[in-house]
Amino acid sequence: MLPFSRAGAASTGVHPLPITPFLNARVFEPEVTQAMGVAFEKACGTLGLSLTRDPATEAVARVIIELADAGEHDAEQLYRGALARFGTER
Repeated sequence: MLPFSRAGAASTGVHPLPITPFLNARVFEPEVTQAMGVAFEKACGTLGLSLTRDPATEAVARVIIELADAGEHDAEQLYRGALARFGTER
């Protein structure tokens, strides 16, 4: 498993979010992508997952993307929705 890389972020001025590799070329507004990234990192932390490309983190990303597609754009609500989906509400 390869960890997500932030290499080159400083040189390009772009700071890729850990959820970006899971978007599969889908485009969201920058604020929504930011909220999704925050929710993803927080949910993975709560669930004890490292930010690597594995089935568990991919499942978390898919849920957050699905929630964002349905219109939820608040980072905290995306986070809570992901935890609820995995039966780990906090």
